[in-house]
This record gives sequence, C-alpha cells and structure tokens, in this order.
Amino acid sequence: MFQNDIDITPDLISRHGLKPDEYDRILRLIGRKPTLTELGIFSAMWNEHCSYKSSKKWLKTLPTKGEKVVIGPGENAGVIDIGDGDVAIFKMESHNHPSYIEPYQGATTGVGGILRDVFTMGARPIAAMNSLSFGEPDHPKTRHLVAGVVAGVGGYGNSFGVPTIGGEVRFHARYNGNCLVNAFALGIAKRDGIFLSEAKGVGLPVVYLGAKTGRDGVGGATMASAEFDDTIEEKRPTVQVGDPFTEKRLLEACLELMKTGAVVAIQDMGAAGLTCSAVEMGAKGNLGIRLDLDRVPQREEDMTPYEMMLSESQERMLMVLEPSKEKEAEAVFRKWELDFAVCGVTTDDLRFRIIWQGKEVANLPIKELGDEAPEYDRPWVEPKTAAPLADDAIPAVNDVGAALIRLMGAPDQASRAWVYEQYDCLVQGNSAQIPGGDAGVVRVEGTNKALAMSADVTPRYCDADPFEGGKQAVAESWRNVTAVGGDPIALTDNLNFGNPEKPEAMGQFVRALQGIAEACRALNFPIVSGNVSLYNETNGVGILPSPTIVGVGLLPDVTKMATIAFKADGDEVLLVGGHGSHLGQSVYLRDLHGREEGTPPPVDLTLEKKNGDFVRGLIASGRVTTCHDLSDGGLGVALAEMAMAGRRGVRVELGGLAPHVAVFAEDQARYLIALKPGDVSAILADAAKSGVSVERIGTVGGDAVDFGPAGKASVTDLKAAYDSWFPAFMGGKA
Repeated sequence: MFQNDIDITPDLISRHGLKPDEYDRILRLIGRKPTLTELGIFSAMWNEHCSYKSSKKWLKTLPTKGEKVVIGPGENAGVIDIGDGDVAIFKMESHNHPSYIEPYQGATTGVGGILRDVFTMGARPIAAMNSLSFGEPDHPKTRHLVAGVVAGVGGYGNSFGVPTIGGEVRFHARYNGNCLVNAFALGIAKRDGIFLSEAKGVGLPVVYLGAKTGRDGVGGATMASAEFDDTIEEKRPTVQVGDPFTEKRLLEACLELMKTGAVVAIQDMGAAGLTCSAVEMGAKGNLGIRLDLDRVPQREEDMTPYEMMLSESQERMLMVLEPSKEKEAEAVFRKWELDFAVCGVTTDDLRFRIIWQGKEVANLPIKELGDEAPEYDRPWVEPKTAAPLADDAIPAVNDVGAALIRLMGAPDQASRAWVYEQYDCLVQGNSAQIPGGDAGVVRVEGTNKALAMSADVTPRYCDADPFEGGKQAVAESWRNVTAVGGDPIALTDNLNFGNPEKPEAMGQFVRALQGIAEACRALNFPIVSGNVSLYNETNGVGILPSPTIVGVGLLPDVTKMATIAFKADGDEVLLVGGHGSHLGQSVYLRDLHGREEGTPPPVDLTLEKKNGDFVRGLIASGRVTTCHDLSDGGLGVALAEMAMAGRRGVRVELGGLAPHVAVFAEDQARYLIALKPGDVSAILADAAKSGVSVERIGTVGGDAVDFGPAGKASVTDLKAAYDSWFPAFMGGKA
C-alpha cells in the first residue's frame, strides 16, 4: 500500500482542475487514494487540453480520410502524399492562455511546440504560419500583447531558421481578456521515413533527449484548460520558456538519429511534458513504461517527482531506442551538445511506474490514463443566430472611393507589414511569395512543385451563425489555396471556443463543427490534424467562436503560380461568381457605420467547388497569372489590394447596381482575375460551357481604383491609408 505523501483535500483536487466526480473515478480506477504525483499525472492527462473530453464526441464526426491522406488525426501531425515519394507533415496548435499571461514566451513556445510536432515525425520544417486575435486596439493591454506576441513568433522562427510565410491578425473587443495565438508548421519527409509515437517491444530503453528539465511550465496544460479571472498574473510561473537555438540542435540531432535505425518510437514532450509523452507512447503500443526520475537531466536542484512529471520545459523528446544502437545514438546527441539519458524501460505489465530515490512514487494503469479519461456529451442548445437585415436598413455612402480609403485604413484591413517584416519570410530560399497575397507558397526543394497554405476564419460570421461561419472558414481557405493555383488536398484546424460547460458556448462549438464537416465533405478537403482550445473566457466573457482553418494544397508547377498584383495596363478584369448583394456582418457595415448586424453571407458549397475548379484550371493552363479571391470588404477591398500590389489603377463598371452594395458586398465563391484582352472571349465561352458566371467589369490602368460616377480612390491614397494604421497604432499614435 502506498504511503501518501500529502493529504488529498477537496481544495487540492479542485486546484488540479478535477471535478469531484472525476476524482471519484480515479479512486475507482486505482482502488486507493493517489499520491500527489499521481494526482498531478491524472490532472495532466484528464484536463481538456490533453484529453479532449468535451470535444471528442464531435471530433469523431469530422471527415479525416482522402485519396492523398497518409496519416490522419491521432499522431503528432497529419501527413499527406505530395508525389515522388514525398509527404507533407503539418499541424496547428494553440498557445492562447500562455500568450495572454506572458506574450513573448507564450508565443515563442507555441512556435517551438508546433515545430517539434512536425520534426518528431521525421520531417524538416519548411514553413510556419500563425493566426493571431487581439482585443480592441484602444484596450490598455492590446498593444503590449501585440508587441510581445509578434516578437515571440519572430524571435523563435527566425532563430530556428524556418520561414513564416503568412497568417492573419484581427482585433475585436471579445478578445480583450483572452487573445488567441495559433501556430502552424509544415515539413517535408520521405513517405518511407515517417516516425510514429507507438512504442514496440518489451524491455527496450526509454531515452530522454534534448534540454534539461526545469520548473518552468509546471501545470501548464491544466492552466490552459481553465477560464481566466482576476488572478491571472499568479499563473505566470506556468508559462514555459523557449530556446530556439537548442531546438535547432534538437532538430538536426533527431533527423540525424532517424537515419541510423535507432528510433523505435519518438514523441515530443509538449503539454504535460514527461507524463503525456510516456503515457501516449506506452498506451499506443499496449506496453507499460517504468521511469527512473533520478536519471532525468535536471537544471534545477531538489526537484520533486511531481515537478519533473508535470514540467513543460521546452526542447525535449522521449524515444524508445533499439538497444544495439545506444552508443551510436548517444554519440549523435553528444555531438550536438544535447542531453541523452536512458531513463526508463518498456514493460509488459501495462503499468506506468515512476521511481524516485529508490521509491515507487506512482504506479498507475497506463491505458486507463488515456482511454478512461472522462468523455462528456455536454448539453448544448441551438445557438442564437443574428436576424437578417432589411435592405432599407443598410445605409449608402455618397462616394464609394472615399469609403474604400477609410476601409483600407481600418484595423482589420490595414497592411500587416509591421507584423510580417519582423519575421524572416525568405530563410531557406524556397519562399515563392512574401506575405500579403492569398496564400503562402513554398517550393519543394529539388522539384518544380510548391505547397500553398492559407490560415482563415471570420469569427464575426461564426458568432452570428456558427454553422455558416464554420462552412465559410473552410471555403475561404480552399479559395485562397485555389487563387494561387494550388490543388487543395487537406487541412488542419484550431478550434477556439469558450466554456463548454455553458450550453450556449457548446452549441456554438457543435454547430461550427457541423458546418466545417459539411464543407470538408463537399470540397473533398479532409482534416488530418488539429487542436481544440476551450475555456477561452475571462470573468465569464467568452471570445468570438474562432475555428481557424489552415488549408494546404499542391502546385504541380510553381512557375504557373498566380499572384494578386495587376501586371499590365490594358489587362481586362473579370469577376468570377457575379456581383454580390450581401452586406450583413460586412466590414462595410461594421467599420464605416459601427454596426455588427445581420446574417453572414450563406455559403453555397456546390458553387464554391464549381467556381474554384474553373479558376484553378485557368491558372494551371497558364492563361491566368493574376487572381484574388473576394472576402472581407468584397469587390472594393480586393480591387484595392490588387491595385496596390501592382502599383497601377483600374477602371471599373458597376452597371445599374447600387454602388455601395456592388463594391462592398461579401458574397462567397467569388474571384477576380486579370488577363490579356485577346484571351477574354475564349474564357467567357469556356465559363458559359462550364455553367460558371464570369463577367468583364473593368480594365487595368490609370492611377486610381475608379468606379466612375460612384467615386474613385487614388492608389497613392489607398496605399497611404493601408500602410499607416499599424505603425501608428504600435507607435501609440492611432
């Protein structure tokens, strides 16, 4: 019988994020009171961040299989086949709570963690992206968070040597008390060189790799699974500390080690550190694990078993080793000046046993730690959806050109150059576009192929109608990949929501996932990896529902990649998908008239597929090299971005439509393309045969986005408004 090392009180149980019924479940599983170390292990494995206990039921409904899917959800990252024996390995993760508490380290370790997820599987990371959501610009904490998070993302990615090729930044009052920092990474590996986390074989060494264990991040996963309140500053010690230069050495050592045949299984030490990595490796392989903590490299004195098991110190891996390769493997890690310590062994007893100073301080059933975690069917209610706007409730403007200039200088439309210029977008030399276009594009070295990727979600749409908002997030990512010429293959997601114990918030989650699933099936765009981040609330105020989608696609020939820039005066501009009429939840209504009202634009997935396939075919044939999808701000914002990128104007014909509606409607499934005048007739004929609505709306030329009698905006004025907001805001002058 165990001698308990501390009294397990209801208060202690609560502070570990466990409900009374969950503690009762633990007592039934192990038949006795847990030790403090065991309580910490259960807390780590059964929190929301690690166990997905509120979301697992619904995640099972998502489509995860496809023709090019090699490995779907369940591993460190998803894997897709990109031909020629190559695979792309990618995933997105959140580091929301740590980044609000300590923005630099929170963002830094978010980037480091997602990079490890990718190279743990044998891939060299070649691209990173992020999706960042902050509070309203005039909130006293927003500028501090933006500065710290952006510096953290750049500081880690730049030092590690991976290009940050795109992303998104938004501002809204609902993120005032809980920013979102979602980090994405993608790597390339050979299909026959993928490494998994499933341990195999009894009596094999379990090896600790990388940096030493400290007290940073103890309890981080549990903190990430709880709401915030006014005691948030007390949580600062639970935030991890990153070291990108150590991680770079860890990458090179792991990839070198993987070539030796020494690796049986390998797992990143991420959330819940040594606990989660050891349990997952053993449980997946139907094996037990025995760890001797006295052999774990430590950077601080007098660490307890509890601290070592729950530390989230960064840049660490756990590996099951082929015994005959131990000396060779150790030599690799010593060469890279990293720790290599045999700290355990695989067993056949399905127990997770922890030895410290010769005593057994934990002895738990390993599979039940994961498999018996609570799985909740949380009560949910149909979320309230916004009422539609009456046509006469939408105010017009006298000059759409002046309105467009104002929109381009608004926080959510203004240039993100202040952000991405702090990131090295070109390191490794394979970036085919700098940020600012529809999607990031990176070449697959040694080939003519490239991968396109885009991070997207429109949280105000999801708040107004979670089902349509979920569909739209998938559709927009699919469109952005399409708009550069990529064939969309698969996606990863980061599902950011509020407190799942509130039926209204759970209803938003359920309906958004239903919308995501419907869009993925219709667009043949399966989900191969992802992350769920719940309890994004502070003092009872939840974030906007924000299911971030990163779609990944393949460009078979990168020389045919399209960009958003107008290329030459005289080119004709065609609108694919027709003029729009939907202004509910538009940035026109919000940023010019101060109203977040109406329903979001409906998403016709059949139309999305048809229009996107047509556009992609034009790009693949080499007939179109200028393309831009329409999203926030509709036709007007898309034309402004194309004009600014190409440094030339465009004359636009709106016909008999109400100018403010035609210019700013946010109807979906639409693209702008520009091409030589001699090619227009053939493309219009092809569109008619395909049943795709395409019409000529303008001609490139001049120095303004010119809507005729409805107004015009000079490219110079648009650029001044577009470029000025972010630097002014960060300089305290906005």
